[in-house]
Amino acid sequence: MIDRDLPVSEEELHAYVDGELAPDRKAAVEAWLANHPEDMTRVNAWRSLADAIRTRYGAVATEPVPARLSLGQIERAGRSWRGMAAAVAIAAFLVGGFAGWMARTIAAPSRPVATLTTDALDAYKLYVVEVRHPVEVPGSEEAHLVQWLSKRVGYELRIPNLQPVGLKLVGGRLLPGPNGGAAAFFMYESVSGERFTLYSTRTNTPDTALRYNSDGPVGALYWSERDIAYVVSSEATSDRLHKVAETVYAQLEQPPVR
Repeated sequence: MIDRDLPVSEEELHAYVDGELAPDRKAAVEAWLANHPEDMTRVNAWRSLADAIRTRYGAVATEPVPARLSLGQIERAGRSWRGMAAAVAIAAFLVGGFAGWMARTIAAPSRPVATLTTDALDAYKLYVVEVRHPVEVPGSEEAHLVQWLSKRVGYELRIPNLQPVGLKLVGGRLLPGPNGGAAAFFMYESVSGERFTLYSTRTNTPDTALRYNSDGPVGALYWSERDIAYVVSSEATSDRLHKVAETVYAQLEQPPVR
């Protein structure tokens, strides 16, 4: 008999995402997720992370573990505990189960990442309600918008085309960024009035895959790569937010067209 009332642990949620959950607990976990939307949001975020890792590092995951990273070699080398832990982490990533491993290691955002995500969510809430002046430069002047904001933030910006997911560029504006820097802020809108924003700024945090954060009804998916951070925010459903963020992520991952 399956006890659906037993609390579901975080380890079980990770195992569920990784496909390693004991069969006799699957129905209980799914029943738990149906009644705990906050845990369902976490599970969806971990799945998006796993998909992103597989897309980017799938070939690496099938490679044999280098001899220098074998546990025996590490022990013989007499490395420090910190170095050994780092090597074991790399080995675990390469051997398999890498999606679940990565989800565990980056589940908690660092303070700088949490701060810039809060800034992006605050900007969303401030400007999304504006009807006549939600942006400084309209989407019809996209070329000027990209040139102006790229100069101000100090790196080459690209504005994703979100028409495939039903969103049109409203425009953008310049915002204060962390550490006295600048941030670029773009707004998109659907025909039904649904709005999404993309916030981008320099960051000194390590590269991350997609992570989730929220402030009341507003959710955000964020990541950083090559010292640039991105945050996609909206009051849309979790599935819709993930779809839009993944579209942005995929386009920004592609080399720019020259």
